[in-house]
Amino acid sequence: MPLQDRLLDSLRRCCRSLPDQRRGLNATYDMADFALAGFAPFFMQSPSFLAHQRHLETGQGRSNCQTLFGMRKIPGDSQIRAKLDAIEPAMFHPMFADLVAELDQCGGLDAMRRLDGRVLIALDGTEFHCSDKIHCPNCSHRKRGKDKIEYFHTLLAATIVAPGHNRVVPLEPEFVVPQDGHDKQDCESRAARRWLAAHGAKYARFNPVYLGDDLFSRQPICQAVLDTGGHFLFVGKPDSHKAIEEFRVGIRLDERIDRIRIGKKWVSHRYQWLSGVPLRGDEKAMTVNWLMVEISDANGKVTYRNSFITDLDVGRENVAELAAGGRARWKIENESFNVLKTKGYNLEHNFGHGKQHLATVLAILNLLAFACHTVCELGDRAWRAARRELVTRQGFFQSLRTITTYLLFQSWDDLLGTLAFTRPPPLGP
Repeated sequence: MPLQDRLLDSLRRCCRSLPDQRRGLNATYDMADFALAGFAPFFMQSPSFLAHQRHLETGQGRSNCQTLFGMRKIPGDSQIRAKLDAIEPAMFHPMFADLVAELDQCGGLDAMRRLDGRVLIALDGTEFHCSDKIHCPNCSHRKRGKDKIEYFHTLLAATIVAPGHNRVVPLEPEFVVPQDGHDKQDCESRAARRWLAAHGAKYARFNPVYLGDDLFSRQPICQAVLDTGGHFLFVGKPDSHKAIEEFRVGIRLDERIDRIRIGKKWVSHRYQWLSGVPLRGDEKAMTVNWLMVEISDANGKVTYRNSFITDLDVGRENVAELAAGGRARWKIENESFNVLKTKGYNLEHNFGHGKQHLATVLAILNLLAFACHTVCELGDRAWRAARRELVTRQGFFQSLRTITTYLLFQSWDDLLGTLAFTRPPPLGP
C-alpha cells in the first residue's frame, strides 16, 4: 500500500473511534467523512474549506475526495464544522504514533538521531487564535487596556528536531485550556507536564532528549522528564538560575575552544562545563550538569552566547554536540511554527471556532497534515520525485490543487506519477 494511503488509513482508523453523531443526517455520511473532509484542505494546502471542495469535485460522477481521500460522501463546510466541534482533539492522537512508526520503518528517523542515537524532542508553545469577539469555553483570556478582554488559544507543541537536518516532525500537541478545579489560567509549564504524563512513556523507546527554553528548566518539569525515562537539555539563563551562578563562583571551569571555518570566515566556539550543580537553592534541589557555548567572530566579537542544563554527562568529547543539540530547539520556531503560520498551513487563520472544540480540532488536523508531508518527504520516493520536478514547495501544492481540479485520479501513485512526468495523466473517468 502506498505511503499516502497508509497514512490516510491511519486517520480513518482514528475516525472509527469517534462518537457517531449522524442523527438528522443522511445515513451515507459517517464520522470518517467529516474528519477526512476537515483534514483534506490542510493536506492539499487549500486556503478554505469551500475552495477545497470545489477544487476536488471534477463533475465526472466521482470526486478526488473519494478516490484519493476515501470519503464516502462529501459533506458541506458548515456540516464539517458542526460535527467536528463536538470531537475531543485527543481522539486523533493515535495517528501521530503511526506517523512516527512509518518514519522509523522507512529509516527516516535514523537520520535525525543525535547524541549516541537519541531522538531530540523540542517543547514550545505558540498562539494560534486571538480575538476580542470570537471565543469559546476553551479560550484563555487576558486584559487589554482598562476594559478590553482578548481571547486566545495556545498549544504546547512537541516536535522531533535534529541539528543539521532540514525537516522536523510534529508530535501530539497539548492545548493550553482552562482546567477543571483550577482557579488560575492554564500555562505552558502545566501543559508540558500533562504532555509528558500522557505521552512520555510511549516515546521512551527512542531514549529522547527534551529541549526547551528557559521556561522549562525548572525542577518540576525536569523531574517529569526523568520520570518518563527521558533526558533534558534546557536553556538555563543566568538571571533565572541564581543558585547555579553562585555555585560556579571561584571554580575553574573546564574549557574547550574550536576554530571553525564558515565560508571564507573563521569563527571561534568556546565551551565551558561543570557537573553536579544545584538547580535551585534549597535542600530538595536536584543536581544537574551545566554547559555554556560562546561564539565569536574573527575580530573577537561575541555573536552568540547561551547556557544549558542537562542530566546527561558532559565532557570534552561531547560538549560541542550537546550545545548543538540545545541550540536545535530553535527549529521548532523556524521550521515548525514559521512554516505552519506562513507557508500555506495558515495556522493562525480562523477556519472555524465553534462552541466547544472546533478550533483545537482544526489545529490538530493542520499539524497532522504537516507531519504527513514531512513523512512523505522523508519516506516516499514518488512524493520526492514530484517535489523535485516541481522545484518549489509552493509550486508543488499549487500544481496538486490545479490538476485535481480538472482530472480524476484513481490513486496517489497515479497523481504523483503525473506530477513527476513519469506517467501520463488519466484520459477519462
